[in-house]
Amino acid sequence: MTAKQPDPAFSAASAASVWQAGWLAGARRCPSPNIGARPAGVAINLVVIHSISLPPGQYGGDEVQRLFTNTLDWDAHPWFSQIRSLQVSAHFYIRRTGELWQFAPVQARAWHAGASSYEGRPNCNDYSIGIELEGLEGGLFEDAQYATLAALCRALATACPIRAVAGHEHIAPSTTPAAALTGRACAAPCKIFIGVSHALMRRRNRSGPHQGAGRVSTADE
Repeated sequence: MTAKQPDPAFSAASAASVWQAGWLAGARRCPSPNIGARPAGVAINLVVIHSISLPPGQYGGDEVQRLFTNTLDWDAHPWFSQIRSLQVSAHFYIRRTGELWQFAPVQARAWHAGASSYEGRPNCNDYSIGIELEGLEGGLFEDAQYATLAALCRALATACPIRAVAGHEHIAPSTTPAAALTGRACAAPCKIFIGVSHALMRRRNRSGPHQGAGRVSTADE
């Protein structure tokens, strides 16, 4: 599958990246039709991290990109019958190599969280950024993925008033079988959040108490 307007692979070195109408320079663009408008005036202040692999445990193919663009061949693998006709998306997808893909501009509402709430606030899709890591729930991720994720979150903190980073288990602890099998529950290790917390602290110090306030969630909470 060929990405639309492919850009060079994103790396931690490009943390000072440029936003272009909600698209991150350095990410490979592959626009998804599975997006919508956010509620008027909503603050995008939550990052949600998921894991995904299609078929589960198999890496390196283009099945995730095809799923997010409604072009997956449902008959290509027996397991796909469990998610047939599913329409989902995320803003970003980080491959095992650390390569970053983007499917929706940050101002758009991606379909990654499903029925969800965070700290009592429902409908996380309305106010969050969804990031998928190529991997399995409970499995190990690659250092290159952590580096890209930390750099991406630092970049997001310059574009949105991010207050918290959470795993899917923090926003929707009970998932349907199909949702869980597509990797909708990611218990990401705590080291993911080290660089993120530093970025948010710097943003809070610059912005004062009304922006960047709040805590960064960890997978142990």
